Amino acid sequence: MKNFLTSTTLFLIISFSCIAQQKENRQEDIFIKNLLSRMTLDEKLGQMNQTHFNTTVDSMCMKVRKGQIGSLLNIDPKQINRIQRAAVKESRLGIPLIIGRDVIHGYKTIFPIPLGQAASFNPRVPENGARVAATESREQGIVWTFAPMLDISRDARWGRIAESLGEDPYLASIMGAAMVRGFQGNKLSDNNSMAACLKHFVGYGAAEGGRDYNSTNIPIHLMRNVYLPPFQKAIEAGAATLMTSFNDNDGIPSSGNDFLLRTVLRDEWKFDGFVVSDWESMSEMIEHGYAKDKKDVARISLKAGMDMEMTSETYLKNIKELIKEGSVSVKDVDNAVLNILRIKYRLGLFENPYVDEKVVSTIYSPEHLRKARQAAVESAVLLKNANNILPLKSTAKIAIIGPMANAAHDQLGTWSFDGDKNKTITPLKALQTEYSTVNYVYEPGLTYSRDKSLNFYKAIKAVESADVAVVFVGEESILSGEAHSLSNINLIGQQSELIKAIKSTGKPVVMVVIAGRPLTIERDLPYVDAVLYNFHPGTMGGLAIMDLLFGKENPSGKLPVTFVREVGQIPMYYNHNNTGRPAQDWIPAMDNIPQEAPQTSLGNTSFYLDSGKNPLFPFGYGLSYSKFEYSDLQLSATEIPQNGSLIAKAVIKNTSKVDGSEVVQLYIRDLVGSIARPVKELKGFQKIFLKAGESKTVEFNLNAIDLAFYGRDLIKKVEPGDFEIWISKNSDEGLKGRFVVR
Repeated sequence: MKNFLTSTTLFLIISFSCIAQQKENRQEDIFIKNLLSRMTLDEKLGQMNQTHFNTTVDSMCMKVRKGQIGSLLNIDPKQINRIQRAAVKESRLGIPLIIGRDVIHGYKTIFPIPLGQAASFNPRVPENGARVAATESREQGIVWTFAPMLDISRDARWGRIAESLGEDPYLASIMGAAMVRGFQGNKLSDNNSMAACLKHFVGYGAAEGGRDYNSTNIPIHLMRNVYLPPFQKAIEAGAATLMTSFNDNDGIPSSGNDFLLRTVLRDEWKFDGFVVSDWESMSEMIEHGYAKDKKDVARISLKAGMDMEMTSETYLKNIKELIKEGSVSVKDVDNAVLNILRIKYRLGLFENPYVDEKVVSTIYSPEHLRKARQAAVESAVLLKNANNILPLKSTAKIAIIGPMANAAHDQLGTWSFDGDKNKTITPLKALQTEYSTVNYVYEPGLTYSRDKSLNFYKAIKAVESADVAVVFVGEESILSGEAHSLSNINLIGQQSELIKAIKSTGKPVVMVVIAGRPLTIERDLPYVDAVLYNFHPGTMGGLAIMDLLFGKENPSGKLPVTFVREVGQIPMYYNHNNTGRPAQDWIPAMDNIPQEAPQTSLGNTSFYLDSGKNPLFPFGYGLSYSKFEYSDLQLSATEIPQNGSLIAKAVIKNTSKVDGSEVVQLYIRDLVGSIARPVKELKGFQKIFLKAGESKTVEFNLNAIDLAFYGRDLIKKVEPGDFEIWISKNSDEGLKGRFVVR
């Protein structure tokens, strides 16, 4: 009886919830359609126009009163109420503006860059980061952000890899959806929520040569199976808006691609938010050679399904004439405007457009700083720890060396326009505050990452007076992010030479990297005993790093991207297809090849003569102060139907004397498909905490539908056949089993 009542109660709750949602949807639909029916064509075009705040407030208010602007970018929060008053009180229809800003990994309280957050393999990290960002932003009147970036990134030369969630579509899907939930909360109209904007639709991360804005050539199967899934999952999570990418793919710029914007986005995924172009990406179709002039740009983008134009004003200036010519229709315009009004309605802007100037600020609140610190801890990856040099002993004298030890601005990373370097806790500042009992000496050796000075005398003397050297190296924030691509991703300047000089003292050396991308650090590894890698860790990064170095926290991050040995290996990623001649296990060292060796004596397989077949560190790799042992892989079934499932489980034991967290990863391989399948694919992960000596059985529920892909016929389905499965520490090892799908 009790179970019956519980089920009945649950049914009634769900039913009432559905009825309430249907009523709300009807009210929304009636409101926006009624408003649309009262709008002139000029006012409709104004809603489709997004403007950068680059003039006086009076001049901007004049345009707002005329209904010429639907959204504003980069306005001083102190001016938002004045601008909104012009829209709501002084324009004919009183339609509020949607205020947008690049709040990518924090507004004031800056979290690690997204690539770092992905390294946590903990969806709570990006969700918490986005929630903090939304809370701080909304209280300032900013209701729309251009994140998360869901571009699959397999080329570390590309500066915007910093803004990505890595190379794997499953990881990017999970973390991206979490970020959407963080930004948007339970309801967009809440005073601590803001609209997310998925970008860049689509394929931008595959830019040729890692050069920003460059062309891509992604075939349809790869597009469907790798580049599109994170966007679909984020839309299923409720993402309100979406942004097109700068690149063309196979000759078609994204801002004019009707297949992506209509067929995929609207028809297949049923997206009902609005699409905005990237900054002037519509008018840049002229440079692409895809449109002859701005009038042509407006025609192409509107027909393709672009709703709002960022800054280039081709809609505002050309649509009326195009309608008169019959090149586009009023219906095309109406559809775009309805999509925009729908999100403004959901944001609650018609009821509450103003900034509450009396609200108690949450900016840099203790809780926000605590979450940023924890995010930086979980985002750090321990790559090497010879002889357990880490954690450091609190009684040791530490030499703090290197240009990134006190780089307050650069520690924040790319896309942190509103971060305040004066609030940044650098590693040096952490030693001066919470870790003030540590005995240390500070000599940077280099003033910034590009410094080419070779005078290391003071730094060497400092190390000679200490028990251990901690060398902070990496990249300034300006060296990664949009338009900041590199062809050389070694440690820049004289940082490698500094490391060698410090190692010559004979003292143990810990290398702490603070960077915006995976650098090629193989040449530096022989000169260091330990490596702690941090993707620009944000406001609280210095404290997090000290927490890790001294063992207050235990590293648990895993690599969200493959680390190559040298740049010539790019692109290299774990989930590649096999070749007909995969590399053998034994590969000769180039220096050992005899002179005049026969042409085929090395084996005709796929590898580099000079750098072999393997990366420096594989996807999913990361060490801990704990030691974890994997054993006893079990599958609940070795044969399942195409609509079935199985449970894969293994025992994970902490065999060390140190409590710690481990990211347990599930991979599969589809051995034969209608198209060639990747050698491995991530299908699940769990972050578990184990006390010293503790064991835990970790279970993954793998549904056959999780194995579906777009095959040769471009229909997504599960194909029967043989599969391999791994439960593992990273993508390169693990417990292995097999099963069959019938």
